[in-house]
Amino acid sequence: MADAEAKVPDYRLLLSCPSGLSPSQVSVDFSERFDRIPHPDISLDNSISEIWDGRVQQNASLYNGTKFRYAGHIMHGGGGSDEKSHVCLHLGLTDYRTFVGTNLNPLWEKFLVPSEDDSVRCQHTSSPLGNGAIIETSDKRIVVLRRSNNVGEFPGHFVFPGGHPEPQEIGIVSHQFDKDMDPDFINRKVSQEMFDSIVREVVEEIGVPEASLCNPVLIGVSCRVLNVRPAAFFFIKCNLHSKEIQQLYSTAQDGYESTHLYTVSRNDLKDMTSKMPGCHQGGFALYMLMVEAVKDV
Repeated sequence: MADAEAKVPDYRLLLSCPSGLSPSQVSVDFSERFDRIPHPDISLDNSISEIWDGRVQQNASLYNGTKFRYAGHIMHGGGGSDEKSHVCLHLGLTDYRTFVGTNLNPLWEKFLVPSEDDSVRCQHTSSPLGNGAIIETSDKRIVVLRRSNNVGEFPGHFVFPGGHPEPQEIGIVSHQFDKDMDPDFINRKVSQEMFDSIVREVVEEIGVPEASLCNPVLIGVSCRVLNVRPAAFFFIKCNLHSKEIQQLYSTAQDGYESTHLYTVSRNDLKDMTSKMPGCHQGGFALYMLMVEAVKDV
């Protein structure tokens, strides 16, 4: 019993929104202020390109895409019974190369700064913001995928459908892009991409039509303890039966990223979490906090 109690969780919850936040309750402050700060140890920072070059030599299909960097958030409201919560996400820019060279570096812990403040602790890491969806079918089952053995992170593990919000989807390739544009307009576009991207990932990964999905709500952000990897999680109801989803999965556009789709009960889902990456274990924890909050209403 003592050993079980002593086990350190594989995730940390950076943000929890048990009531679920709609797009009107989520905003973004997108700025180069939230980009990665180079590490003062030049040799450590130089290892980023060395590790990337080595990975490319092993796998010529790797390419360096731009990603949004998670650098914290500010939560407002939710104190009174009539007051709605609102969260502002702090996002910068990073790329896959820097992620491989910092978060996935064998020396990744050397990039961390001793601090209770997560944004300070991870200021030298790439920390691209991933996303994941807890999808509930019309027969109250949850969709889980088994990752392909060809993927870079956690091959063969169970995961929720997801991926990343993509700067390129809204025309952002660098901070130079937004110098002549209204910052509020850009922030709104980035905020909308948080929600658009999870719908896009679900449609591409499991093959369901977009029209079958209800509007996503943000339930929080978790961080995998290993490699300090952050991911935003959303809850989405799907009006299709689990059997229909199984049939559609065979036609999924990005089906190569996974080898099997499961539709499981809440109890079975709990048993599967030990075979999930830490950030997805955190996604399950956020979902259970949402379930408990709904019970209490």
